[in-house]
Amino acid sequence: MKEYKVGIIGATGMVGQRFITLLENHPWFKLTLLAASQRSAGKTYSEAVSGRWAMSTPMPESVANMTVEDAADVQKIASKVDFVFCAVDMKKDEIMALEESYAKAECPVISNNSAHRATPDVPMIIPEINPQHLDIIPAQRARLGTKRGFVAVKSNCSLQSYLPALAIINEKYPIDRAIVTTYQAISGAGKTFERWPEMVDNLIPYIGGEEMKSEIEPNKILGKIESGKIVPSDALQIECQTYRVPVSDGHTAAIFFSFKDGVKKPSVTEIEDMWRNFEGEPQKLELPHAPKQFVHVYTESEAPDQPQIKTARETDGGMAVSCGRLRESKQFDYKMVSMSHNTLRGAAGGAVLLAELAAAKGYLD
Repeated sequence: MKEYKVGIIGATGMVGQRFITLLENHPWFKLTLLAASQRSAGKTYSEAVSGRWAMSTPMPESVANMTVEDAADVQKIASKVDFVFCAVDMKKDEIMALEESYAKAECPVISNNSAHRATPDVPMIIPEINPQHLDIIPAQRARLGTKRGFVAVKSNCSLQSYLPALAIINEKYPIDRAIVTTYQAISGAGKTFERWPEMVDNLIPYIGGEEMKSEIEPNKILGKIESGKIVPSDALQIECQTYRVPVSDGHTAAIFFSFKDGVKKPSVTEIEDMWRNFEGEPQKLELPHAPKQFVHVYTESEAPDQPQIKTARETDGGMAVSCGRLRESKQFDYKMVSMSHNTLRGAAGGAVLLAELAAAKGYLD
């Protein structure tokens, strides 16, 4: 695999910081440029994030003295890198315009932002679940008038704590409906306990926009490409309630689900084996950030109190999904619990894995 020169747009925020830690010593991607808003432009990176470095590991020396570029200087940045990761904190319409401007400058964008998730020809990908959606890129390039440039996004971070588990089952045993409650870490809001002391010993039963994302985005991920756009599926109906909980990292979901009429109900053991034995494109391609086992299973008989945040969120480098407590429900067919690391699998790590998939498939060349 060739070495790609990579930039991070929105490098000073929490997700941008996570990108930096993941790209340190990456075998394919060399981080050569950092960009942020005008207030950070011209400063060294260590100056720009002074007092705000939120990662548990020290800031890599390779970026400390790197000069931060102005993210609005699209042509300059695009001329220096092969592609960019985007994790900016801006209004939705501003993000859409910025990301398309990079794409039109022939600089592919792998985005952590939500702005383009509903755009019909922008793939929203969980690499193990819908890698085939990369095939929409030629249609997007035709719309943008580009040869290399495109925008690809990862899904909402909380979605990745539970949708993979349902999608794997759904492939063989179609699911009709699901009720999901998510318990989301404060890092999902870009916060630490030091910066958000109100969250200590607290729970907030509302996260703006999250319930809508959890109910709508799965339909696109499970959809199909038709006539140059991704047509969302309407087969699986999800209803969601979201909570912000006093946890630093890791989103947990409680799920109730039922199969479509006429579908033979699989056993608990069969579902657990499907999860345990699942191998997606990232695993087959042995991508650098692909977990060896995508879904880790905790059986009700052996570990009824798992998965727990502290013991499961770092599984396979924080890139795996952990499932447990699968058992029969009185009002649905089954109920279960699943979780994943929200800033690794759910945010920057998921975007890096998406970039690795795009590189392996030739879309970054």
